[in-house]
Amino acid sequence: MTRKIVFLDRATLAPQIRLRQPAFAHELVEYDRTMPDEVSARLAGAAIAIINKVSLTQAVLERLPELKLIAVAATGTDCVDKAACQRLGIAITNIRGYAVNTVPEHTFALMLALRRNLVAYRQDVLDGVWQRSGQFCFFDHPIRDLGGARLGIIGEGVLGQRVAELGKAFGMVPMFAAHKGRAGLGPLYTPWPEVLATSDVITIHSPLTPDTRNMLAMPEFRAMRRKPLIINTARGGLVDENALVAALDEGLVSGAGFDVCDGEPPRPDSPLMRVAQRPNVILTPHVAWASDEAQQTLADQLIDNIEQFVGGTPVNLV
Repeated sequence: MTRKIVFLDRATLAPQIRLRQPAFAHELVEYDRTMPDEVSARLAGAAIAIINKVSLTQAVLERLPELKLIAVAATGTDCVDKAACQRLGIAITNIRGYAVNTVPEHTFALMLALRRNLVAYRQDVLDGVWQRSGQFCFFDHPIRDLGGARLGIIGEGVLGQRVAELGKAFGMVPMFAAHKGRAGLGPLYTPWPEVLATSDVITIHSPLTPDTRNMLAMPEFRAMRRKPLIINTARGGLVDENALVAALDEGLVSGAGFDVCDGEPPRPDSPLMRVAQRPNVILTPHVAWASDEAQQTLADQLIDNIEQFVGGTPVNLV
């Protein structure tokens, strides 16, 4: 039996990343990108769909009776209607553990650049300020160490845990935030209000769910007494972007390092794009996960997931 496999958005993996052929009879069709109105036609007759960010809605899934597996080439599965999949008997797998180095390292790249004002100083050098200063250095922008800073971590999974490890190596004081609105979660957690009030840096490593959407909004920013940096390498939508811009304008937070937006790519007039040129804002194009090493691990695990499912021993089921 030959199974048809369709990868709807192959261009979400870099061209140098090798996607090995599954070890069973198959036909693999790859598309660089797929628009919403192309999904149903391209998945017609497919037993296995590979997606990264293409949306699979109930209406689309109901038109695909032969589809048995959606292999998501990412950890987050918010692009798939999971309730519809359960009702229709379609399995979903995702990728786990591949980003344990790349995302935390990107998190600290943003953190270090903002705490040390690297963007502003680089621009000053390009603009000739160093030459005009008349001495070996100048102090136009504050520089803050990570050592001794309090690091509020929202999300206690493998990425949050790795960020805490790196924070300790820098001499920071990590705190795992208790889930918003919940108490009594155990000794790992610091109460949500305390994390907001006492953090010098807040970094987010949570999934996007109805409960976590806009978890940081104006009430939370007003509770941040130490004017922290806000770092988001998780998902757009976890932070109310309009509220973030207002918090930056009012000095409630000292800066923002974001690798994700609520809607990607962002519109030119979106909140984060409106402030992206500020020296205390760094916006990167959802690449925290994308080191070559991490992408190859992801690609290998993606095919492992498919082979295990076809072999009757599924792993990484959502």
